[in-house]
Amino acid sequence: METLLVTGGRGRSGRWLVDGLAGDYDVVCVDYDQPGFEVAERPHVDFRAADLTERGEALDLLSDIEPDAVVHWAAIPAPTRHPGGRVFETNLLAAYNVLVGAGRAGARTVWASSESTYGWAFAREKTLPDELPITESHPMRPEDPYGTSKVAGEEVAKMVARRYGTPVTSVRPSWIQYPGEYSCRTVAAEGLAGGAGNFWSYVDVRDVVSLVERALESPPEGHEAVHAAAADNYLGRPTVDAVEAFFGAVPDECALSGEASALSTAKAEELFGWTPEHTWRESEDEAVETPSLLAE
Repeated sequence: METLLVTGGRGRSGRWLVDGLAGDYDVVCVDYDQPGFEVAERPHVDFRAADLTERGEALDLLSDIEPDAVVHWAAIPAPTRHPGGRVFETNLLAAYNVLVGAGRAGARTVWASSESTYGWAFAREKTLPDELPITESHPMRPEDPYGTSKVAGEEVAKMVARRYGTPVTSVRPSWIQYPGEYSCRTVAAEGLAGGAGNFWSYVDVRDVVSLVERALESPPEGHEAVHAAAADNYLGRPTVDAVEAFFGAVPDECALSGEASALSTAKAEELFGWTPEHTWRESEDEAVETPSLLAE
């Protein structure tokens, strides 16, 4: 069985990745801390503690484990609860260290970039995209440290793919939601303003797991970036109508119909045969237990 190293594996979405991939791989779950030697891990799950911003720790870990594949999911996930410099440095240093270590190990890699690379989510002034639906070729114009760290991380991913000849997939998730806990629906009830920064897009964590799984199974040639988004918006109304109602206009290049997501997932379907399966209509009240990475 292949060895898969998952960083940030004890985090909120990371644990879903570890849970979903353990068994298909022997998963080494890396985070700032580990649960202790006195607890029993799940089958096919091992824990390591490391500060991935420390180059020596990260490269030593990857050299020791020699993984066949790497999922780099560790990051500070927003610019609003930490100083900006800490967000940028943490995310970029960890991405550099892990992706370079994965390249040196010859490991195929998937890592968490973000829809925030485009710059809308944390912009001081909300603006229209150049196109609807938004494709991965849309210009990236972040003005915050989080989105900028992800743009820089994608440049590292391209460098690693060129230098080491290993495949790297940058997944740009929309706002990740969890079954039975769809925070986006609370935002929807409060009006259009709260979700305008990503045009009311979202993705179920289980669809994120399935996309990562597909990208590991059938890696691209070199580097590719793909969206992870649900097929629809979370408003329950036509997307273009919501855009026009909030912004007073729509992009000149606009080919959306109905409630289709503002983020296109056509590229992920073309590369990996992946399409999202979950929608808020079934999932916002769905009772699904949060994964545990420890033995029952």
